[in-house]
Order: sequence, then structure tokens, then C-alpha cells
Amino acid sequence: MHRKDWVTGIVSIFFLISSLHGLASGDMTAQKPIEVTISLGNADNKLRFYPSNLQFETGHLYKLVIKNPSRQKHYFSAEAMARAVFTRKVQIISSAGMTLAEVKGHINEIEVYPNGVAEWWFVPVKTLNSSKLHCAIKGHTEAGMAGTITIK
Repeated sequence: MHRKDWVTGIVSIFFLISSLHGLASGDMTAQKPIEVTISLGNADNKLRFYPSNLQFETGHLYKLVIKNPSRQKHYFSAEAMARAVFTRKVQIISSAGMTLAEVKGHINEIEVYPNGVAEWWFVPVKTLNSSKLHCAIKGHTEAGMAGTITIK
């Protein structure tokens, strides 16, 4: 092998390793979750998401705490997001803070009853540019219960 070929090979390997720096590595199950909270409506029964725009980043574990402080049930419906994340679990939390149930598998939407709380644990695996978030109950989206989700 000529010296020039050897140097070119070493430089190529260096650039390949440098480009992999941003990729996830190691045991992803050991990540501490990034907690994000969203409220479905409020105590005055306003049909809004608080906040209405959510942003996530691929490769990170999130615990999305979905609270419903209103007097009516609401849906957290985000079909494109559901296809862009790996769901670890969804937990249903009691008013005392205890886990009542845990759901595993693919999630399309989550219905949260009045004063209820659900936690969606997931890792985004695909980017999204301002995908739709809405409440699937008739009239709620039209009344303002809509938002966006971005995954970078």
C-alpha cells in the first residue's frame, strides 16, 4: 500500500467516526426521561391545549404528562407523531399519584377523563415538521383544541 493511500484511508476513517458523533449510542433504556407536561383544556372548560405547540428531538426519552383539569373528557390525538415515535409505555396515574395501569404497544391517541392524568413514555425515531395535534371529540378541534408537534 502506498503512503498516500494509507493516509487517505486514515483520513476517511476519521471523518466517518466524526460524522457518527451525533448518533445515539449505549443503553438507551438507561436514559432519564425529559418530562413535558400538556393540559387538555383548563378548569374553566376552555377548549385549548396548554401549551398548543410541542417540540421533541429524535433519540431522547420523553415522558409526556397529559393532564385534563377540565370537567369533560378530551383526546390527545396526534396520528403522525404516533407513527414517528417508539412507545415504551403509557401509564394511567391516580389522583394520589399511583400508577393504576400500564399499556404497552403502538398508541394512536389517548383519551383522558376529567381530572385524569396519563403519561406517555416514548422515543422519537423520525423527524416531523409541524404535524397536527387535536382533540377528536366532535366540535372540540373547531372550537380551538388544536396544536402542532415538531420532532427535530
